[in-house]
Amino acid sequence: MTDRVAVRAWLTGLQQRIVEAIEQADGAARFGSDRWTRAEGGGGESRVLKDGALIEQGGVNFSEVAGAPFTAMGVSLVLHPGNPHVPTTHMNLRFFMAEPAGAAPSWWFGGGFDLTPCYPVREDVLHWHRTARDACAAGGPGAYERYKHWCDRYFFLPHRGETRGVGGLFFDDLHEPGFDDCFAFAKRVGEAFLRAWLPIAERRRHTPFGERERRFQLYRRGRYVEFNLIHDRGTLFGLQSGGRTESILMSLPPLVRWEYGWKPEPGSPEETLYRDYLRPRDWLNEAETT
Repeated sequence: MTDRVAVRAWLTGLQQRIVEAIEQADGAARFGSDRWTRAEGGGGESRVLKDGALIEQGGVNFSEVAGAPFTAMGVSLVLHPGNPHVPTTHMNLRFFMAEPAGAAPSWWFGGGFDLTPCYPVREDVLHWHRTARDACAAGGPGAYERYKHWCDRYFFLPHRGETRGVGGLFFDDLHEPGFDDCFAFAKRVGEAFLRAWLPIAERRRHTPFGERERRFQLYRRGRYVEFNLIHDRGTLFGLQSGGRTESILMSLPPLVRWEYGWKPEPGSPEETLYRDYLRPRDWLNEAETT
């Protein structure tokens, strides 16, 4: 039996657990709270942190669109670290339920998480994907591979010919084999996020950097903006469905730059990112066969 009350309770609980963990890891800043309602039904809470020791700006939002023939709710987060060596990250989990008059309800889960480093480290990428694989272990044979490839396809900028980052998991329209199993899978993905990202952030947060790395970080954030405003289905759905603009655009970084015709220097760390990381790769199979 579909239980959207239980889904809502778990999503808001996940939001709070992530907020508390990120505040503890940051150590210097705390999330503000901005509760809001929709006149048409629903609402949410936007939790935003700024100018921290680890996070330059980040948000962990819960939103709900209700009072219509459908209900949509979810938790979405984006963390933009200050140190260019700490990867930007995104996670989203959502639930949709339609109840048309005279017909049986239909529902689905969607979501996932992905990693966007400027200066990637192979062991970090492997940890990220191993954690993602572990989260999918109970999802049936091939679940990780299926959702990993879906992530590679989804977080791709066709006008640039490159992936947004090093991927992770992405799934949508998940409604089989049944509500309980799909809800349990969504929970495993949500609870895996902190295990995936926090160890990477702790390893890289004190890596020295200078103006060169900072400028490159701001340049790469431009790709994040391009993807979110042109291709991201969650952003487009939120704006088109009358969602709260401030909360939807929370995902954008606080500072960003574009530069005409920029190319990485041969042999530089920036060239390594473009050459080795901004394309789909079977990271775990490569690691296990070498």
